[in-house]
Amino acid sequence: QVQLAESGGGLVQAGGSLRLSCVASGSFRSIDSMGWYRQAPGKQRELVATKIRAGPAYYADFARGRFTIAVDDAKTYILQMNSLLTEDTADYYCYVDVTSTDDTREKFWGQGTQVTVSS
Repeated sequence: QVQLAESGGGLVQAGGSLRLSCVASGSFRSIDSMGWYRQAPGKQRELVATKIRAGPAYYADFARGRFTIAVDDAKTYILQMNSLLTEDTADYYCYVDVTSTDDTREKFWGQGTQVTVSS
């Protein structure tokens, strides 16, 4: 089992920045990819960004140029969000795709963190 501890959300003014963190714990062989989804009130959950562990990152159009995924260590990655817009207000969820200790592939989700951008 893998648990993801997600933090860093809060209230910020438009144009400001936030840094979301996702820390994995538990038993797994490796993290193969990671990323973030978000869900605004009354909207469908949408992909923000995803990154292959030792490979490229991919960003939604609204995120490209403003948001960046970075790997801090083997179990921690962050989403740096700059130039925030009121439209970025949503609940943000991190996820990881891991290779388990028995060599199966599994996806796990964080509990979510709320981001509110005010004007």
